Amino acid sequence: MKAVDINSPEFQQEFLKTEKFAHKTVEQFGWTFHPDEEIVERVLKGLTNNKVVYRKRFCPCFPIEEKDGRYVSSDNRICPCPQAIKEEIPNEGVCHCGIFCTNEFAQNYNKEHPKKEAREVEGLNVGELERILEKEQILGEELEILLKAREAGLVDFKLIDIREPFENQMMRIKGTDELLPISRVQYDLDKWMQYKDKRIIIYCHVGSRSGYLQRALQQQLGFTKVGNLTYGIADYYGEIERG
Repeated sequence: MKAVDINSPEFQQEFLKTEKFAHKTVEQFGWTFHPDEEIVERVLKGLTNNKVVYRKRFCPCFPIEEKDGRYVSSDNRICPCPQAIKEEIPNEGVCHCGIFCTNEFAQNYNKEHPKKEAREVEGLNVGELERILEKEQILGEELEILLKAREAGLVDFKLIDIREPFENQMMRIKGTDELLPISRVQYDLDKWMQYKDKRIIIYCHVGSRSGYLQRALQQQLGFTKVGNLTYGIADYYGEIERG
C-alpha cells in the first residue's frame, strides 16, 4: 500500500481538490458542514488520503479491501455515499462520518456544545484580571493585559483619553473608547455621568492630568470605579494608533 505524507505537495494539492469537492457537495444537496471544525478537517484529510492511495474518495470511516484486482469500500461508501443521502442525513441530520449535516442539526449542536471561551490571558484567570481592573493605579503593562482580556470577553471596561484632540490625533492607545478632554469636563459632564457606575480607565500623557481628574471624579462626583493609567501613554508599550 502506498505510504502518504500529508505534508507532501501531492497530498496538499489533492486536499485542495477535496475541499472544493466538499463545498460543491454541500451546495448540491443543501447541507452544511459539521460545526466542529476538527471533525470536518479530519474527514477531509481521510478522504484525501483515500483519493491519493485508492484513487477514489472512499469514506474514511469504513474498511477498504481489494477484490478482483480493484479496491472497494464496504457498503459502497464513496463520498457522498448513498446511505448518507437517502437515510442518515434525512433521518439523523448528519452523515456517519460527521462531515455533512443539516442546518437544523448544526444549530442544535451549537446549542448543546457552546464553543469554549478563553478563560485566561497571559496566564491570569478572570479573578486575577478583575483584581487588576479594580486597582486605582494601573501600569502600562497591566492595561495591555486588560485590553487583551476585554477582547477575549473576560473583563468589561471603557478606556477614556482625557488629553486634548491634537494629542489624541498624534497618538492614542488602540482600544480607546472615547476622547473626553479634561479641559472640557464641565461641558461634557453629561457624558461623564454616563460612566459613573461603569468601570473606566482614564489616561493622559504621563499620568498627572488623569490622576488629578481621577480624584475629582471620585471626590466631587462620587465615581467609585475609575482607574488611572499611572504613568500615562508614555509608559504604554502596546499597540498605538495615529491619525
